[in-house]
Amino acid sequence: MRVQNIINPNINNLLKNKLFLKSLEKVAEHGTSFSAGISLAMALSIRPLAIMKTPKAEEENKQYACASSIASGLIKFGIVEAVALPIENAVKKIDKTPEKYLKQSTILNLATNSETLAKSKSYKLATQILKLGTGFVTAIPKSILTIALIPFIMDNLFKFSSKDVQKNEKRSNNLTFTGKITDKLPSKLGAIINTNTLQRFVKRHQNQEQNIAKHITAGTDTLLAASFAFQTSKSKHIKENRKKALIYNNLISTGITIASGYMLDKVIKCKTTNFIKKFSQINKLDPKLHKYIEGINIIRPTLIFAGIYYGILPIFSTYTAEIADKIFQKK
Repeated sequence: MRVQNIINPNINNLLKNKLFLKSLEKVAEHGTSFSAGISLAMALSIRPLAIMKTPKAEEENKQYACASSIASGLIKFGIVEAVALPIENAVKKIDKTPEKYLKQSTILNLATNSETLAKSKSYKLATQILKLGTGFVTAIPKSILTIALIPFIMDNLFKFSSKDVQKNEKRSNNLTFTGKITDKLPSKLGAIINTNTLQRFVKRHQNQEQNIAKHITAGTDTLLAASFAFQTSKSKHIKENRKKALIYNNLISTGITIASGYMLDKVIKCKTTNFIKKFSQINKLDPKLHKYIEGINIIRPTLIFAGIYYGILPIFSTYTAEIADKIFQKK
């Protein structure tokens, strides 16, 4: 059935609604912030609730899993606001005045067959990599801070008592991030876009802009899970007999999320391709159409991966991690 036949006039009006279009534009400009916000909301609500409802799992293992969920959500959002948000705003400045930050040769190279640089698929791919790549770059610091925060949450939320928590809290309070925006940041990012290596890459993969958010999310989650497992195994502030269950829970959740996320995204992308065609027809005269489409391509994988990881998997991964832990303990 064609999309044209199932979209009624009310839906058409929604697709032209100014608030809806403005929201898509904001998501395109702040994709990492949008992803972190969704993760935070679900990490503080749906995932802990699902974990605590897991049957036949030890209470303390469930509490550690909840503390990990809350800590990771808070740390991820905090780092995004401190690091990724300034980069997103810097990219926005480059979008508005590219001639100020980019070489003329770069603009001509990336804007081939495009009315403006901002509409160029190559340029959009380059800026998406810069914006979404902050999640990958900050994955290891996020895992370190998450592990540092878990004992504090256990002590305050589940009434555990530990002297080590106070030391850990003191150490984590000394970690600060600065994200002040100056004109130097757009210049630094512009210098990256000016490199021939990045330009060759984005021109070669310019038709893969729909998938870049998905690939970077998967890569970030993989690195984050690996770093989390390593940091957990070395932590002196998490009970030794709870470490393996916590590690298994995280690895199982991440592995299944990535595998099923790719499969589900492939199915949904086929549907959204027709939707985007119809959406483009309705808003074909809007100069910001390219921004709206970029926003749609960010929302799709974000909701899929977050829905699976935070909503569907917690009970399964917590239960499976419990079984795996008991099997290894016996051996």
